Amino acid sequence: MHITMRSLLQTLSLLPWLVLMGCSQTTSGSPSAELSQGKGQSDRVQVMTTFLPMYLFTKAVTGDAADVKVLIPPGTEVHEYQSKPGDVQAIAQADVLVENGLGLESFLRDTIKSAQNSKLVVVDASQGIQPIGAAATEEHGHAEAEPGESHSADTAAHAHAEGNPHVWLDPVLVKQQITNIRDQLIKVDPPNQPAYTANAAAYLQQLDTLHGEFQRTLQKYPNCTFVTFHNAYPYLAQRYQLQQVAVVELPEDNLSPREVQNAIATVKQYKVKALFGEPGTDNKLLQSLAQDLNLTLQPLDSLEAGSLDPQYYFTAMKKNLQTLEAACQ
Repeated sequence: MHITMRSLLQTLSLLPWLVLMGCSQTTSGSPSAELSQGKGQSDRVQVMTTFLPMYLFTKAVTGDAADVKVLIPPGTEVHEYQSKPGDVQAIAQADVLVENGLGLESFLRDTIKSAQNSKLVVVDASQGIQPIGAAATEEHGHAEAEPGESHSADTAAHAHAEGNPHVWLDPVLVKQQITNIRDQLIKVDPPNQPAYTANAAAYLQQLDTLHGEFQRTLQKYPNCTFVTFHNAYPYLAQRYQLQQVAVVELPEDNLSPREVQNAIATVKQYKVKALFGEPGTDNKLLQSLAQDLNLTLQPLDSLEAGSLDPQYYFTAMKKNLQTLEAACQ
């Protein structure tokens, strides 16, 4: 009986060590430990982008090194977007905000002010880009048409004060936007510089390839004129020596009689073979106008709607190239 008691006491003396070992093993596999391990992901830089092209370019640079979100849902009209309460909260929680700039996101100033986020870094993706139509006015206050751009007095009166903002439709200017985004992210998040640099380099190479495709294809049609119902393509037209005639500044459901007459006169003057509208829109007026002029109404993608995959930019732009080539032949 004495031996049994001694064995029992020895066993009891080992219990604290056994308990500690058991706790250590349990903790490593517990939900709380998994949350702690996963917390590193939530510690990644939080990047908010304004609309689809800025999301595509930013996500291309960050890969999985940062959390990237888009403020304006793809397919929503960005030119006249009105901020919502949720936008203020989203910006309040962000580390970085990437905007196109050039006056496109006019709602941002008040939204950022309301967010009261003192640590927020705002990245102007168009920094260093010379905008078309900026501070160039005639005596009557109408923006002057730049090379590659033509528009009526009606549309000029509604031109963006800081110039045309649609720089993302020129692959060469997108390279500048990618560079701006990359450089600012590296400043905010130095440990991920290798990832940002490598990802940006890969995307820049793809943009060079896309630019080459546009050059080789469209150089056969110098000064080809195309008519649009959204003044979104002056940079693309200027880059590849085309002529865009924008009947209206922004996509509209209804055209004024004067705008319709402008479209008809332009078609006759330049002998264009197609009219271009926004993909996914059902504008019966444009379809009727095209039918009356014995023309086809083709979609030209301004990339304000579409997939969140960064490769979508190349898919959409290559479709635009095919559409332009067909219209210019």
